[in-house]
Amino acid sequence: MPQGPITIRGAAAADAAAIAAIYAPFVLSGTVSFENEAPDAAAMRDRIAASDGFYPWLVATSGDDGDGAGVLAYAYATRFRDRPAYRYVVETSIYVAGATHGQGVGRLLYEALVDTLRAQGFTQAIGVIALPNDGSITLHEAVGFRRAGVYREVGYKQGRWIDVGFWQCELNPSAIPPLEPKPFSLIGVRRD
Repeated sequence: MPQGPITIRGAAAADAAAIAAIYAPFVLSGTVSFENEAPDAAAMRDRIAASDGFYPWLVATSGDDGDGAGVLAYAYATRFRDRPAYRYVVETSIYVAGATHGQGVGRLLYEALVDTLRAQGFTQAIGVIALPNDGSITLHEAVGFRRAGVYREVGYKQGRWIDVGFWQCELNPSAIPPLEPKPFSLIGVRRD
């Protein structure tokens, strides 16, 4: 584990540069992300703001984390699909700084994201993984996701076609009628 205690908290605009720096290698030197250009800090600030206090963006920090300096990893949830019937389901993502891989930070952060989404009242979380990616599969399954299916050759990057796997985590029972999820701004970060 990194030096100092790990803190999980909601991401702030001041974290945008650190988040962009964590994400850039995944965009530029691999097929984990299907983006071709790494977003800058301003774009990340816009993405965090676009969650509008409803979908969580979380960071794991260590030591002095003023102005995002100690951000080790980030995770977030977004709308799964645009149509209203999907509003009870979220898509999740997590990115861990290269030097922090394999130290348990990602698992702590992803567990907090799952616990937070449960507290908000979402019913399912969907993790989308460019394949192959054994590390991401292991992390998703460690926090309760199960393989739900694979789309073959749906992404083209770095001169090859890439399969995409879907992992699904049941967060809450699918009640009839369903309860509306609560905004992250009302729930805050949860660790159950």
